Formats: sequence, C-alpha cells, structure tokens
Amino acid sequence: MKQFKTESKRILDLMINSIYTNKEIFLRELISNASDAIDKLHFISLTDASVNQNFEIEIKADKEKRTLTISDNGIGMTAEELEKNLGTIAESGTLAFKSKQEEKSELIGQFGVGFYSAFMVANKIEVVSRAYGADTANKWESTGAEGYTITQTEKEGNGTTITLYLRDKDDDFDYDQFLEEYFLRGLVRKYSDYIRYPIVMDVTKSRVKENPDKKEGEQDEYETYTEKTTLNSRVPVWKQKKSEVTEEQYADFYRNKFHDYTAPSKVFHFNIEGGVNYTALLFIPSSAPMDYYQKSYQKGLQLYSNGVLIMDKCEDLLPDCFGFIKGVVDSSDLSLNISRETLQQDRQLRAIATSLEKKIISELKKFMESDRESYDKFFKELGLSIKFGVYNNFGVKKEQLKELILFHSSTENKLVTLHEYVSRMKIDQKYIYYACGDTVEKIDSLPQTELLKDKGYEILYMPDSVDEFVVKTLQTYEEKEFKSAGAKDLGLESELEKEENKNKSEENKEMFDFIRDALDGEVKEVRLSSRLKNNAACLTADGEVSLEMEKVFKAMKTASAFPVKAEKVLELNPDHKLFAKLVALYKDDQETLKKYAKLLYVQSLITEGMEIENPAEFVKLMSEVMAD
Repeated sequence: MKQFKTESKRILDLMINSIYTNKEIFLRELISNASDAIDKLHFISLTDASVNQNFEIEIKADKEKRTLTISDNGIGMTAEELEKNLGTIAESGTLAFKSKQEEKSELIGQFGVGFYSAFMVANKIEVVSRAYGADTANKWESTGAEGYTITQTEKEGNGTTITLYLRDKDDDFDYDQFLEEYFLRGLVRKYSDYIRYPIVMDVTKSRVKENPDKKEGEQDEYETYTEKTTLNSRVPVWKQKKSEVTEEQYADFYRNKFHDYTAPSKVFHFNIEGGVNYTALLFIPSSAPMDYYQKSYQKGLQLYSNGVLIMDKCEDLLPDCFGFIKGVVDSSDLSLNISRETLQQDRQLRAIATSLEKKIISELKKFMESDRESYDKFFKELGLSIKFGVYNNFGVKKEQLKELILFHSSTENKLVTLHEYVSRMKIDQKYIYYACGDTVEKIDSLPQTELLKDKGYEILYMPDSVDEFVVKTLQTYEEKEFKSAGAKDLGLESELEKEENKNKSEENKEMFDFIRDALDGEVKEVRLSSRLKNNAACLTADGEVSLEMEKVFKAMKTASAFPVKAEKVLELNPDHKLFAKLVALYKDDQETLKKYAKLLYVQSLITEGMEIENPAEFVKLMSEVMAD
C-alpha cells in the first residue's frame, strides 16, 4: 500500500465535503477527464496516421455488483503517470500536457482533483489504464485516504477504465440512483451533452416481437432489448454556423432546453473575439415567464466551458433589465476553481458580461429596425424590464437604454420611440408632453390633456407605474425637456392669455381660498385652469411628487412615518357653466358651496383613478345636492 504524497486524509475530506456542492458532479468530472485523454491522443493523431480515431466514452452500470464504470480509448497512462497523476492529489496531467503545446488547447482538466470527486459516491475506485504505444496495462486501486496500490494487469487497447464501487444507501442519500439508466442519461444531458466525443451506454428499448404465426386482428407483442446508444448531442447549436441552423432548429433547441412550449420571439447568435473569447446563443421569449415579476424569479444564462456545463444560471452575465433573456454562453477563457463548479476569478466574467450587454443592446436596436411589428409585441410583453433599467441605480444605464423604450402615442395610436416623437414635434414646440394613468384609455380621457389635444400636440401616454420615474431620470431627450400634461405651465399660453388669466384669478381669489379651506387641507391651492375645455375641474400637482407618483407609492404600501403625497391643486374651468354656479353660491350660499367643493374634489380624484378616503360621505353629499 502506497501513501498519497500529500496530507491525504485532510485533502480528500476537503475534496468530498467542501469543494463540490452536489454529488452528481463526479460524473461530469470523470467524463471531462476521459474527453481530455481522448483530446491528447487526437492531438497525436494529427501527425500519426496509425492512431485509431473511433474515439468514444462508455458508461456501464452493474446493479448486482453495484459498480459504475466509465471507459475511454484515449491516450491512457503508464504506471509512472498513474503514480504521478493519481498518487499526488492536485497533480494535473492535462495541465502539464497543455504547457507543452504552443497552440492554445481547449482541455479543461487543469487541477487534477476532479477524479477524487468520485469518492463522494464510491468507497472504492479501480483505474485500469494502458498508455498509447505500451504493451502492458496497470491498475490503480484505492479506498480513500488510507492510500493506494498500483499493480500490473491486462487490458485490451489503449485508454482508461474507471470502476466505482458505490457506497451503501443511507438515510441521507440514495447512491443507487447512479445505477439507473434514466438517471445517468439525464446527468449526461445536463452536464456533458456537448462533449465532442460520443458518450455511449447500453440503453433499454422496446420493439415489436416477431411472430410469424400471428393471426389477423391479434395485438402486437413487444419485447425489450438493449442497444448501445450515444447519449450526448456532441455538437451544440451555438457552435454551428448561423447559416447552417434553421429557425426551426433554433426553436426546437429553445423549447427543449428552457422548457417553453412556444417558439422564441427573437434569436441572437454570435461569436465574440477579443480580450475574452466567447460564443453566445440568446433567446427572447414570446411572453414573460409566469413568475418573471416575482421575487422568486432567478435570471441567468447557462455558462459552459468548452461544452461542459459550469453553471446552470449565471446571474452575473445579465443585468436585471435583460433578465428575461434565456440562453447559453460558452467560453474557453474562463478561470475555473478546482471543482469546475464556480469561477476562480470574476475578471473574465465581468468582461464577458460587459461585452454581452453591449451586444444585446446592439441586437435589440437591429431587431427594432428590421421587424418593428415583432419588436412592439416584445416590448408590450417585456419592455417594463428595460424601462426599469433606465431609472435603476440613479439612471446609470439610461444613455444606453433610452433608444430601446417605447410609449403609446396619442396621435399615432401605437407605440413610438422618443426619437420618432421628437422628429414629429411642431416647429415651435418646446417640450415632450406626456400623461400618466392606469390605462391608455383612461389617460386619453383625462381632462388635463384637453388643451394639448385641442392645439394638436402629440402626447405620450404612460400607463406603467415606472414610466414617470423613467422620464424624471432622463429629464431631456435630444435637448427637449419632458413636460407632464398636468404641469402648472405647459408653455402654451400667450402673454395676453396669461394676463387675462391673472386678472380673473385675482377677481376670484377670495372664493378660491374659501374652497381650499372647505377641503380641509386636501389641496394646496385652488386656481383657474387654462388647460380645461370640456370638464369643470381637474387635479394637478405642484412640486416634484406627481399624482401618479403618489398612487405608485401608495400601492407599494410601504410603512413610512411620512407618506409620499403630492401637493394637490384643484383647477377650475372658468368657461364651464358650473363655474358661474360656484361664483353665485359664494355670494349667496356658502354652505352649499362647501358641498360642491367636496364633490368636485372627489370627482377629480375618481377621474385620476385615485382612492377616495370616505366613499360614504361622497354618496351622502351627492344625495343632498341632488335633493336641493
């Protein structure tokens, strides 16, 4: 019995209990090692035509003996190499092989510890290996930290066969699952589906049993049989040329990989070469995932290194605003930790993420330009996420994202970009006008929009709760300031109109103050409106907090000693016949005027879609006024 050349027990305990987060990883590690061994022989075959190139990796499960075997016909190992690579933990034959090659290799077994992950599931491991060109084979055998033996043995052909004697089933884990055909097939598809060499296994199948004596009308009999079957697809879609992949192939890959029954609305497939090299295949779903706007949703792309799955959901590759994107990223430039489960450094990952974000923005712009109808559909489903990205983190990404966002146009009656709006602005128009509300239909009926419509100005309707935060973050677009339809000054009055409005306001100042006081502090001010045409009254807001913002914060139900409230202003239409009624009541019946004031205020709240504090009082007032 030979002893490991390092502090064996401590390091093996670390391998088994700390480095790997789940036991099933061992199969990925052993398959990756087998692939590396074949890679080495394949490299030799470039200059040696005698090498048999029918490479494959084979998996066998024996339920009676409770053994699992992984075999390859790669380069194999001599006794000395078994001693060096398996007798010394963290000694990597692959790393040594790579250092000898002038050209960059895609071998990923760089640390020499993946093999020992098998001790998580096995209490004994046998490795029989015959080096390419050697006449004899050798067997390495170990039960763990106690040590190992190396003896000479027989083996037909070059390569390595690893036999795992599985641990007994216990209360914490069922090791027998690694003997089940369906489970092994699932692990190969999950972790090693894109290993370039065939991974084969005897698979149970069924077929119609031959029956020469079968009579007409009799049911067919079926029989089971086993057949050596390739488990992995080998060449991933993203490694193929775009010109060689059909839309249906992309759609099938997406549906199978990400468990969606619909085809994606858009596919992005590209190779990036530069500081960090990577390939990406990204999909935009045709609809938002059911849990997309819930805290439980986990964004992220599948991360591969040379076709081997490293992370199923790498969140760091996508900013939150693109969290709806599904797909894979494959790079040979990643620095992996010794378990190959996580990244050793995040510098390469950050570089990929930065490059990926720029590429996604570029591809979305192309999407908008090339297929606007589909882009509009996509934006209706998932655009809220991009709007969120504009104002998130104090607008750090607003310049990159502002060209991607869309709003509903009052004149076009469809989604438009900010650039499209500005390109249609009137010659003397100073502002980009917008209005917020619960739905496009409700916004269109807001009294605050009457003047803008009357003068033929286009208004951007903003029904999403984030919309006003977006324009507050942007502030301007192409040097044009955003202006709410409820703003105090819309910049549309002439000097003469301003003077007339001022005079009329002064004439009715006492009545306005009376109405304000009658509303018990609900409004900051009552004033004449220059924006109203058909409605008698409306609510606007002074200050930074708009009516829509108050609604948003109230809906969030955040506990605060100081609730976010708008400084409400009740505007009255001097040209409406009700205004003359108010003036008459102020002179003759101020008690009734108080009732009218409260009714106008509540009606304005309802029009805005805001909550009424006391509906019963409103109904009572309505009844009293109607009875007079």
